[in-house]
Amino acid sequence: MKKVIIASDHAGFILKSAIVEHLKKQGYPVNDLGPEASISCHYPDSAKNVTDTMLTDKDAFGILICGSGIGMSMAANRVHGIRAALATCEFHARACREHNNANILCLGERVTGVGVALNLVDIFLNTEFAGGRHLTRIELFD
Repeated sequence: MKKVIIASDHAGFILKSAIVEHLKKQGYPVNDLGPEASISCHYPDSAKNVTDTMLTDKDAFGILICGSGIGMSMAANRVHGIRAALATCEFHARACREHNNANILCLGERVTGVGVALNLVDIFLNTEFAGGRHLTRIELFD
């Protein structure tokens, strides 16, 4: 079971808390990088905390949550070696792992309900990368 590194900004704090609880119940090792309360903070800082940690722990998955998920995905994808994907449906959560070998799932608390989000997390964490022609395409990122 891979470690999950997670963070949010203030607009994603409630969903982050629900995901952390859900993952711990399933036995995942979780590194919650904050915030510890729903206080105003900047999503690029949260994204940087997760991406920096993931660069030293290459076997981990990341989860980033903000209001829409868009800002977190944009901030995270600025880092070489990070493949962050915003998922709003089951197809996104499955395809980003299977075809794109995404290593960070981005979610939006203001657009995705808790039940749907937990399902997307489970799909993301349990979908394997297909490799093959998809690997060839990912290698073109460099």
